[in-house]
Parts: sequence; C-alpha cells; structure tokens
Amino acid sequence: MSDFDKVAADWDKNRMHIDRSEAIAQKILPFLEGKRTGSAMEFGAGTGLLSFLLKEKFNKIVLLDSSREMVNTANTKISQSGAKHMHAVFCDLEKEDYRTEPFDVIFTQMVLHHVENIDLIFKKFYSLLHPGGLLAIADLYTEDGTFHSEGFNGHYGFDPDDLKKKLLTAGFAKAAHETCYTITKEVRDGKIKDFPIFLLVAEKD
Repeated sequence: MSDFDKVAADWDKNRMHIDRSEAIAQKILPFLEGKRTGSAMEFGAGTGLLSFLLKEKFNKIVLLDSSREMVNTANTKISQSGAKHMHAVFCDLEKEDYRTEPFDVIFTQMVLHHVENIDLIFKKFYSLLHPGGLLAIADLYTEDGTFHSEGFNGHYGFDPDDLKKKLLTAGFAKAAHETCYTITKEVRDGKIKDFPIFLLVAEKD
C-alpha cells in the first residue's frame, strides 16, 4: 500500500487541503473564460477536491490517479454527489498511456514534484490536449527539502521559469505563472515555515 493509499480516507479532513484547492481553483477560473471547456482531466486528482470545485465549468471530468484508494475515495464522493459527468480512473501516467479523446483542459495541483520524468509527462499532457487546450499546474516553488519528511525522493519544488522552458520544448505556448497560495507548516526541526505555490498555465498550439 502506497503512502497516498494510507491517507486517502482522511485526506479531506485536513482544512489546509481544502483551503489550498479553493485558492488554486479561484486562480484557474479566469483562464477558462473564452476557452473550450467541454472536457477536462485532473492529473493526480487524489480525492478530487479541485475537480469538485471546477465541476460546473465542464461537461466531463476524468480524475486520474495512481493511488487505488484515492480513486476509490473519489468515486465514492462522485457517486454520493450525483455528479454523473465525473469519473475517477486508476492510471500511472508515467508508466502507461491513457488512451482517450483529447481534453480541452488538464489541471493538476501538488503532484508534479512527485513525478520522476517531467519531460515525459509534459509530452503526454501535450498529446492529451486538443489544439488550443489549456494546461494548469500548481506546485511548490523551489524549497530546501524540508516540506516533506525524510526519505522523500521527489523534486524539492521548481523554478517555474525552468518548467516554462520545458513546456515550450514540448510544444506548448503562452506559458505564464503567478503565486497562488502559501502553505504554512511545521517542519522537521519544529520550526514553522512558509512554502509558496505557483500556478503555471500554458496553451497547446
């Protein structure tokens, strides 16, 4: 069982997870104005907090995640809400392809720093979007490694300008970023630290 499987049932009980998703959703909404919003995919959707906040904007949302328990929890929430246009799917996009009709929008929050091969994921995002489709990524700015507990082997955040270059290489255009939220938490030595999060938005040519 993965770490995310273990915390899936209680994920939504953490008020910070809710506040963070609400802040990110409010930053994404203006970018959706005037865009095609028939279908969307949330990458690393977890319990679907962000998808539920944006669900009125889309006719279809696929919630993709590599944790089976997160997917199960999300589908239980979807069933209980009666949102028939939402569906959570188990898929590890780093290791396998997800074959479907292209989406109008892909969004993700606090997932990219867990992804080993960023270039590969960006190429897959590009292939999964319609021309003119929108990609929105919310994640940590570069940090000193104290955000996670010891043993974490992902990325210590990102310089969004570096990610922008990778997106342009993958074929995206019009990439821009801004700060969207700040997580305040106690780190390993007992100190309280702030960890700002950026929203990076790009379009597929």
